Amino acid sequence: MSDEKKIVVDDDWKDQVAKEKEELENKAEADPAGGEPEMEMPEASFQMLVTTLTMQAGSALGQFPDPVTGKPQINKPVAKHFIDTLVVLEEKTKGNLDAQESEMLTSTIHQLRMAFIAMPDKLPEEAENAGDSENKSSIELP
Repeated sequence: MSDEKKIVVDDDWKDQVAKEKEELENKAEADPAGGEPEMEMPEASFQMLVTTLTMQAGSALGQFPDPVTGKPQINKPVAKHFIDTLVVLEEKTKGNLDAQESEMLTSTIHQLRMAFIAMPDKLPEEAENAGDSENKSSIELP
């Protein structure tokens, strides 16, 4: 008997790898970013910038649920920051906006300021948990 070892080569895996490689290349050609986008991004615009900052301020004012807890939370210092950012945007773009953009920004700032003033420091359930019964704001907008 011979002690010679035989090597058995299975060529099927090579065909499978080549097929998978071709599929990946086809996907890369269809989507150069390397993956399918989860959602299509909106076009960058002044309105989108104002909307994004407004949503952040609204979220900090408890108008939207926190993505982690699923419950709205009030964080007035964060809300104030985003409102102030919109005011800076208004000041820096004065004279460079069309009438519609200017009205949108002015109206948005006004509405956020009114919501800020009307909003307690904490939601009722947050105040109960913290043992805080007084809900007056200590932050004033300029």
